[in-house]
Amino acid sequence: MRGEVFGQLFPPTELARLRELVELTSEEALSGFGTPEARKALGEAELLITGWGCPPVDAEALAAAPRLRAVVHVAGTVRNHITEACWERGLRVSTAAAANGVPVAEYTLAMILLSQKRVLESARALRTEHRRPAWTADPRLGNFRRTVGILSASGIGRRVIGLLRPHDLEVLLHDPFVSPEEAERLGARAVGIEELFAVSDTVSVHTPLLPQTVGLVSRELLALMPDGATLINTARGAVVDQEALTAELLSGRLRAVLDVTVPDPLPPGSPLYGCPNVLLTPHVAGSLGGELLRMTELALGEIERLARGEEFAHRIRREDLGRTA
Repeated sequence: MRGEVFGQLFPPTELARLRELVELTSEEALSGFGTPEARKALGEAELLITGWGCPPVDAEALAAAPRLRAVVHVAGTVRNHITEACWERGLRVSTAAAANGVPVAEYTLAMILLSQKRVLESARALRTEHRRPAWTADPRLGNFRRTVGILSASGIGRRVIGLLRPHDLEVLLHDPFVSPEEAERLGARAVGIEELFAVSDTVSVHTPLLPQTVGLVSRELLALMPDGATLINTARGAVVDQEALTAELLSGRLRAVLDVTVPDPLPPGSPLYGCPNVLLTPHVAGSLGGELLRMTELALGEIERLARGEEFAHRIRREDLGRTA
């Protein structure tokens, strides 16, 4: 991982705890596997701690790491660096995705509640018109008995459903892998994807980006959304048909909160930057600043389990990658 990221994830207190658990082969973060220093460290390593920016742990890297038996990823997805060679080696792989999902769910909850009161539009109107907008009396506004649709019961999707429980909202869920009974236990009502888009005041996307989910939020589904409804995307931009969404937003029919786009970020000339019914944020829903230490805490717990000969609590297996990010 990048050196500055390692410093943020392992400041002095956490680095001291890490040293108590393992003998570090290097006090410096490796930026790649090809240097003599990296080859020496890999030759001694039984555990690889990875983060954002880690290069692929491919067959060549593994050949230089004959003792390696586990990878603890202090970030989210492992798709970008855990290769087929890792699974063939039988490496145990853990991820801090659950910890990284906490602020994403918090961001989503905040945006659902703020969007349904049109806080951003109200603030903009006050700043430019110096008065309360006439539409604040619209009975469709607010968070009492509104309908929120959650697309996919991923780890983050489930956490969002849990955070919505205390509010007077109807929560719908579409996930083909979740039964109606399980959805009810989570705190939602299972529906088909067309119904989710057709009746929800806000739809929040939590679908992992997989080959089968590219463009899942299609032109047809967006067209089903009620006038004035809001789409929130904190998953991956490619899950949504960006062209179709842009057309709906520029027409003024829909509203959106987009923390991810295609490309990410949008090019300077994108019309969405000036669209008053769109909130664009620069991929900030995940862990930032002090929130990074939540991932560190999870990773240190996993390393403790490894040292005791126990199973990872957040292990990722090859077969999980067909349904997870």
